[in-house]
Amino acid sequence: MADMNTLNVLFENELRDVYDAEKQILKALPKIIKAVTNNDLRKALVAHLEETRGQVVRLEQAFESIDLKPKGKHCAGMAGILEEGGDLLEEDGDEAVLDAAFIAGCQRVEHYEIVAYGCLMAWAKLLGYHEALNLLKANEQEEKAADAKLSKLAESTVNPQAMSAADSDDDETEKVSVRAKRPQTARH
Repeated sequence: MADMNTLNVLFENELRDVYDAEKQILKALPKIIKAVTNNDLRKALVAHLEETRGQVVRLEQAFESIDLKPKGKHCAGMAGILEEGGDLLEEDGDEAVLDAAFIAGCQRVEHYEIVAYGCLMAWAKLLGYHEALNLLKANEQEEKAADAKLSKLAESTVNPQAMSAADSDDDETEKVSVRAKRPQTARH
């Protein structure tokens, strides 16, 4: 790889990074879709999986627009975020609580991507890469929309369900505590 002495080299390096990030997401998202239990969340993630496929195509077009072969560079940041999410796949617990955790993990992914696309767009504008800029902007808009949809699902449905799960656990604990405090009667 060339030394990072120009904005052009930085742009190419980060374009390769986000390309790899999107490809990592394509591998991870089906596992998350399979694990979630909320139907609306599942539908949103399935829709975003399709969007991600389109984002990869747009990134390939962005590479081509600046006469580069589409090629990824390992994105350690996305790998770390996805590793945390992968750990969640191994957890046991209340379905609504796990769905809330999956939303949080997915939003970490979205926020990482939004920042990456924002930087790339700023650099593309300075470098005069107008076609790449438009392609990157389309990807960023989809990431922002996915993040907003996840927030709405969390706030309207999943988080309140997760809260109810905690309430029902508290009720069970209280019942156990009440039983433990009752005096035992001797049986003859």
